[in-house]
Amino acid sequence: MTIFENHDVNNAASSGKTGGSDLDRTQRIRSLMKLVLAVAAIVAFGLYTNSIATIAVIFALVLMIMLHELGHFITAKISGMKVTEYFLGFGPRIWSIRRGETEYGVKAIPAGGYVRILGMNSMESVDPVDEARTFRQSSFPRRITVAVAGSFMHFVMAFFLLWSLFSFIGVPNTSKVQIAALSSFDNQVTPAAKAGLLPGDIIVSADGHNITGASQLASVISKSVNKPVSIVISRDGHRIDKTVTPVSSSGVSISGQTFQPGKSPAGVIGVELSAPVQELNPFSAIGASFSNMWSYSVQTVSALASHFSPHGISGYVQQLQHPSTQINSPGASSRFESPVGIVRLASQAAQSGIGPVLSLLFSINIFVGIFNLIPLLPLDGGHVIVAVYERLRSSKQRRYHVDIMKLMPLTYVVVTVIVLLGVTALYLDVTHPLANPFG
Repeated sequence: MTIFENHDVNNAASSGKTGGSDLDRTQRIRSLMKLVLAVAAIVAFGLYTNSIATIAVIFALVLMIMLHELGHFITAKISGMKVTEYFLGFGPRIWSIRRGETEYGVKAIPAGGYVRILGMNSMESVDPVDEARTFRQSSFPRRITVAVAGSFMHFVMAFFLLWSLFSFIGVPNTSKVQIAALSSFDNQVTPAAKAGLLPGDIIVSADGHNITGASQLASVISKSVNKPVSIVISRDGHRIDKTVTPVSSSGVSISGQTFQPGKSPAGVIGVELSAPVQELNPFSAIGASFSNMWSYSVQTVSALASHFSPHGISGYVQQLQHPSTQINSPGASSRFESPVGIVRLASQAAQSGIGPVLSLLFSINIFVGIFNLIPLLPLDGGHVIVAVYERLRSSKQRRYHVDIMKLMPLTYVVVTVIVLLGVTALYLDVTHPLANPFG
């Protein structure tokens, strides 16, 4: 009897285990199908709208989010902390799979991602068995490392993006002026065409002045209406002397745009200017990348401070009250870009080539990396400042823990500001998108 009952129980347990395994397998297949369908829908949309380049950039942005969270995940694992979730996106779960103690997955709203580490604050309830593996019980260096790892990944990505741009595509040499294209005068041959200037020519000097910038050339030309100007150009490595006679822009129709008399009486020759692209060797690109990253990071910090200054806030409110689509309009520099705006920028950049795409992704990584280090919860910088404060208040006999509940009002304010910025930026990007900065 006992053996029979045990046999039945064992069979039932085995059957239940098999049934549970089949159910889990079915659920995993269903969630995987949701993920496949979601990806297929995005790709199909790209094919239908002929915007595959845009879809590629979107996937690059998703990869950027994944690598940010991967930074937190890897450093937490190495530090011995318990990571229970690693998810891309927010909202309803589309697909997930559990490996060991961690659940990996994708959620419906791809506006970010998160890694759940046990004990990120002193108020979180944790099983006593896992307490030793919580974030709050880890050493100060480990907590700092985990907190800044996400931003560190952004800086690593920014470096490789910029290095790739410098090494394989090149960068504009702003100390030189190149003819990008010849403009068309609707009713006459342009002075540039008469002089035999061609796209690709580099302007070395004009009227005896060495040319090191477009504004310098424009100054010489604008003051020389109907006066011959001697120009030295570089074409295929050879220096060639040319003479061009600027005409007055008053009343001239250039590429469909008419300059009214009295408004633009300066001289014009009918050229579009650019800076020639210069490639760097991979070793030189390393130093140039670090240098440019530093300068751009300083500019980003300054821009963030300006955005949240009284003047910046006033400019943003002005944009909400009187939206403008022009890049150089008052208050436009105070605008944030929503995910819709970023995707639109990515699409515009993709139409202009891989260079603008890499530049855009570089700037996004620098911005996100720095923004996340702002010392306010729930941002990564908030966890850094909490860890620093706890370290300063702790002693060898007693470890101090911040009462996170006292910080919650400030945290709610920060979240509210971020949400308001996101909602208003989305409104502006949908109703009054900024003009294409790449075209």
